Amino acid sequence: MSSPYEIKQNESVSDDVVWHHSTVSHEERANQKGQKPVLLWFTGLSGSGKSTVANAVESKLLTLGKHSYLLDGDNVRHGLNKDLGFNEQDRIENIRRIGEVAKLFVDSGSIVLTAFISPFISDRLQVRELLKKDQFLEVFIDTPLDVCEQRDPKGLYKKARSGEIRHFTGIDSPYQAPINPDIHVKTANNTIAECAEQIVHQLAVRGYLNLSVK
Repeated sequence: MSSPYEIKQNESVSDDVVWHHSTVSHEERANQKGQKPVLLWFTGLSGSGKSTVANAVESKLLTLGKHSYLLDGDNVRHGLNKDLGFNEQDRIENIRRIGEVAKLFVDSGSIVLTAFISPFISDRLQVRELLKKDQFLEVFIDTPLDVCEQRDPKGLYKKARSGEIRHFTGIDSPYQAPINPDIHVKTANNTIAECAEQIVHQLAVRGYLNLSVK
């Protein structure tokens, strides 16, 4: 499944732009932090609990002495992506930029959490392909649409149903759910604490936290 729009990219980088190699390596940054850097890409409908669960996970990582950073969809649109709207083309560009920023954080040796609807499979795949195979984990916050509408923490579903908001994911814009997510979380059946614990446990058993796990 692909996105309905494509962003036109420059075919090549100017010869005047040369990649600068840092003296400090990615491995040295990671070793200093005592962890294996990774991008946790939270995806799900609005109201599914992406930001809430991601915040809970970051809090748990902090208590474990791990270095992390959370990139939240709304927060990023206040700065880096404030020039973008919510049509399909702008959403694709929104995700592309975040993927590039997240890649830099991973290179710094951090565990990065991103909370974005990111509705298109192809866009999430594009971000995955920016990183090494073990540096990207897709976290599907799987919450039924009717539950998200009941929660409606920002009143967005009500506005979308009344026509005040257009291109709203799940209403008049599609959401392509992950087919085989790395971590599958169901917030309708579990508490936020349980969901966060599930994710942190997966990080531990997969060797990202350098912890002894039974």
